[in-house]
Amino acid sequence: MPLQKLLFKPGINKEATDYASEGGWVNSNLVRFRKGLPEKIGGWAKATTNTFKATGRAIHAWVDLAGTKYLGLGTTWKYYVIDGTVFNDITPIRATTTNGITFAATDGSTTITATDSDHGAVVGDFVTFSGAASLGGNISATVLNQEYQIDTVPSVNTYTFTATATASSSDSGNGGAGVDGEYQLNVGLDVYVPSTGWGSDYWGAGTWGSISPLTASNQLRLWSHDNFGEDLLLNARGSGVFYWDESSGTNTRAVALSSLAGANLTPTLALQVMVSDIDRHVICFGADPLNDSSTARTGAIDPMFIAWSDQENVEQWEPLPTNTAGSFRLSAGSAIVGAVRARQETLIWTDTSLYSMTFVGQPFTFSINLVNEGVGLVGPNAMVNTPKGVFWMDKKGFYAYAGAIQELPCTVDDYVFSDLNQTQSFQIFGFVNKAFNEVGWFYCSADSNVIDKYVTYNYEEKLWMIGELSRTCWIDEGIFSAPKATYSTNNVGHLFNHETGNDNDDTAMTNVFIESADFDLGEGDAYQSISRIIPDVKFTGSASTGAEGQTLDIVLKRRNFPGEELTTAVTSGCTSVTTKIDTRVRGRQAVLRVQSNDTNANDVGMSFRLGATRIDIKPDGMR
Repeated sequence: MPLQKLLFKPGINKEATDYASEGGWVNSNLVRFRKGLPEKIGGWAKATTNTFKATGRAIHAWVDLAGTKYLGLGTTWKYYVIDGTVFNDITPIRATTTNGITFAATDGSTTITATDSDHGAVVGDFVTFSGAASLGGNISATVLNQEYQIDTVPSVNTYTFTATATASSSDSGNGGAGVDGEYQLNVGLDVYVPSTGWGSDYWGAGTWGSISPLTASNQLRLWSHDNFGEDLLLNARGSGVFYWDESSGTNTRAVALSSLAGANLTPTLALQVMVSDIDRHVICFGADPLNDSSTARTGAIDPMFIAWSDQENVEQWEPLPTNTAGSFRLSAGSAIVGAVRARQETLIWTDTSLYSMTFVGQPFTFSINLVNEGVGLVGPNAMVNTPKGVFWMDKKGFYAYAGAIQELPCTVDDYVFSDLNQTQSFQIFGFVNKAFNEVGWFYCSADSNVIDKYVTYNYEEKLWMIGELSRTCWIDEGIFSAPKATYSTNNVGHLFNHETGNDNDDTAMTNVFIESADFDLGEGDAYQSISRIIPDVKFTGSASTGAEGQTLDIVLKRRNFPGEELTTAVTSGCTSVTTKIDTRVRGRQAVLRVQSNDTNANDVGMSFRLGATRIDIKPDGMR
């Protein structure tokens, strides 16, 4: 018989059964499709050996007038401005205590108890002490006068931290009368809390059975940010709006927008901050409105309220006949989930609807129109702007907008949404990889409270891909030459350059595979015998080729009926010089799988592109 060619339809299809998807691919990991053919995705490497604290949640790139490239990075605990390879902590100061903190130590312990009336701190907060005197022994002034992270909060007036030295019996002092403390913005959580009550605060807060109201400090910490010229605006979702002056240097912190000279009725709370395109208004979504007399902000978030500053003026927020400051309250939905700058408009999603906001000039400044009611946004970062329009993820589907809403036909729809932790949907992070015409979403699978999977869509070829990879925020190439993303473990975070090389940070990338649907051998009615496989693989990695070079595994599985378990019949290594793989396989249906050779730990620099594999089959009886 002639050789049977196996050239499968591009894209992953998990909507049908494995047999009904014959002629296609049904599963993959760390594989993309390019021009119809599957290939291993690009590798990643640490952008720097320096690390940041906690989990990265938002990243923004901009350039100052001198050409210096910056990255702004918001994490669960802090906010950094990255200059070169240095993570500069610019986290705003929440409160300052002057000459008002005392300490108590216990012999043989590193735990120090600090007393500060109405400190407002929560577990995990950072405080920097200055002006402290020695406690008399090992707990010296040098030990005390530095930044510490708070371990416990026994009361509204006390908290504990772990010193860098162990106290002795001589440490009986209290640090003196001149101890100052700078408390950074309250930290947030790494998980989303859907309501008040059990689980909505840090361990030990309140009494047994008490209810904790949700605030920015006991909720998933998300950041929004945007540059206003050289400077940076930032907002921890549900918290204040802050401003970092680039000319003051990376050793200075961001300050409350309301503290700027000339600030007038600036929002004190918001869900998201953005600078509008071209007209340069600062916009706060979910801001606190003005009080009834328009003399001050209420200090309470209105989740459907939008406020904007005067044009080109970050300080002026009072609506006057002589400026363009203003506000608007949306009506469709219960809360603004997120917003993104698009082409000559800003798109705003509530939990149920989509609005378009366009600049029209005075006297109205902005025109805000309802685009669609019934399609919302699954999370504040689940949308992304691309050269082909805006793509986003709703609670049950994927959508695109380029002047009109289009639901994307999806061949992995049920796979994603049936295995999605809906409670943690606010962690979802949408990304674009323009070099490969891809948009995608990192998400938490059903049994996970951390991001562990991704789904990707090629918007040019209209193909879907899936896989497992933990990345909590992403920024595409542009100002920087490669996409960048963050990953953290045990509250130590790393910034990675993606589409760099072929490996997982200089080690071999493992569990790379693509697997086909079942295909009939012959007509499928009789048993067939497969005597050889002729692979068609192009090795594209940086490592050498040849018999001792780049290697992957060709796997052939078989079964006789769709309801029967698959049996692995062949697993054979394949190199650039492999001409054929001899086999003895008998069955009615088969599955082809191509995978990384994970037993070869030194197989770095391997990458591949798969063509049309052929198999040599012949009839082998009806039974």
